[in-house]
Amino acid sequence: VQLQASGGGLVQAGGSLRLTCTASGRAFTSSAMGWFRQAPGKEREFVAAINWRGDVTTYSQSVKGRFTISRDNAKNTVYLQMSSLKSEDTGVYYCAASKSSYDLSQFDYWGQGTLVTVSS
Repeated sequence: VQLQASGGGLVQAGGSLRLTCTASGRAFTSSAMGWFRQAPGKEREFVAAINWRGDVTTYSQSVKGRFTISRDNAKNTVYLQMSSLKSEDTGVYYCAASKSSYDLSQFDYWGQGTLVTVSS
């Protein structure tokens, strides 16, 4: 499966941004999907995940209540709506796909990242 993330950019603190990940190849509709991020000098960390049907989601504590993950299986696309952005949200954001439809903790395919910079 190939994953293409987009939508990153420069935004002021308190602002919003929506990331998009478009998938091709393996049946997207049967895959759980996730977003991860990596800040400069830090390890990659989990941000959010969604099951194949889009009715189960999970978030890291640091983004809960500010970010929303969703998907449109008809468009082979998963989104990450980010609001109330903080400087600590700065980093490269990656989308990932799982071989599982339901497992939101194991991801097997990774896309290239998109850079999000939040200025304070």
